[in-house]
Amino acid sequence: MNGTRLLGLGHSAPARIVTSAEIEADLGLEPGWIERRTGIRERRWAGPQETLSGMAAEAGAMALREARLGGGDIGLTVLATSTPDHLLPPSAPRVAQILGLHRSGAVDMAGACAGFLYAYVMAESFVRTTGQNVLVIGANLLSRRINPAERGSSVIFADGAGAVVIGPGEGGARGVSLAADGTGYELVHVPAGGSSRPFAPDLPIEDTRMTLTDGRALFLGAVRLMSECAEAALIQAGMPASAVDRFVPHQANARLMDAVARNLGIAPAHVVNSIETFGNSSAATIPLSLSLSHQARPLREGEIVLMSAAGGGLTAGACVLKV
Repeated sequence: MNGTRLLGLGHSAPARIVTSAEIEADLGLEPGWIERRTGIRERRWAGPQETLSGMAAEAGAMALREARLGGGDIGLTVLATSTPDHLLPPSAPRVAQILGLHRSGAVDMAGACAGFLYAYVMAESFVRTTGQNVLVIGANLLSRRINPAERGSSVIFADGAGAVVIGPGEGGARGVSLAADGTGYELVHVPAGGSSRPFAPDLPIEDTRMTLTDGRALFLGAVRLMSECAEAALIQAGMPASAVDRFVPHQANARLMDAVARNLGIAPAHVVNSIETFGNSSAATIPLSLSLSHQARPLREGEIVLMSAAGGGLTAGACVLKV
């Protein structure tokens, strides 16, 4: 075997449901404004005692149960997140420890909304090189990075986690395209808290929260990059868009997802959509959506899945996967 296969999928989200009506009331927006603009009716936000590592571990545990694998069966754990428990150390070792993965390497990957796809590509290479199984998790607690006074981030961001286990097999990635456009580097960012502008006693708390400097430019850049990467991945796979059984786009905004699907010529019936009830949890949206879709209608052997994402950085990617 010189490929990979999906062995298990899982997901997790906080129990607390926050409706768009609640946020509209807080921001003074007319009823229905958020759903009309974003497609989001409700999202999940974590409670005070919930942690990123705990939520990621829940999703990982579900994926491991479906894969029927134990603590000594995983060679690498990759956690795609922008909201780790701490700036240092990485959260992946804690997740691996919670799950009892005593033989697993563990590392975080900060690729913003495209982080899960970058992590997945790394995992594919590791499996093909070593023959060992990999746990890939995308997870974020974005509710703790929202600036409540800024409409752009308040209305879309959410908390959630999704996970996949992959191992040796005869399927896996058939086409991959990764991209970045640094001209959009500050379209969505956290102004302070990094090494270029560290924490200080007089630092306003708002500067440690997410800000969207130009929502329209971010929207257009994401549509372009997601479409271009998906087209390139399909070409590399030697497949037309009509071969795609499930298209799992990053759940950034319903209008964005519709635009990318139209650009690719993929019918709405083939588009996996979780944004209405789970919102935008950045790197978590693709594995979360894929797991929810699998739960509703199990993936079948030989099925073709296309994943595509773009976000902060701007980072982007797409992968054509044969189940």
